[in-house]
Amino acid sequence: MTGNLLAIDDNWREHTGGAKPMSDSVYKVIELIGTSENSWEEAARNAIATASKTLKELRVAEVVSLDMQLDDGKVVRYRAKIKVSFKYLEKE
Repeated sequence: MTGNLLAIDDNWREHTGGAKPMSDSVYKVIELIGTSENSWEEAARNAIATASKTLKELRVAEVVSLDMQLDDGKVVRYRAKIKVSFKYLEKE
C-alpha cells in the first residue's frame, strides 16, 4: 500500500465513475424549499441562488420532492424541496 487514498481501493475508478476521492472534509446538509410561479427547475435555482448569498462552498444539491401550490384548482406556485451540502470552513 502506498499510503494515499487511491491505495485503499484499487477499484476506485469503477466505484466513483473515474472521479478522484475527495480530501478529508466535513459537510453540513440542510433542506431548503424554493418557489417559482414558472417551473420546478426555476424554484430549485431560486433556492440555490438565495442560499449562495450567505453560505460559502456549496457542493451538492439534491431534489427531495416537488409539489405545487393550488388556488381554485389552478397551479399558482411550483415548489422544490432540496437538500444542499456545504463545506465547513476552518477559521483563519
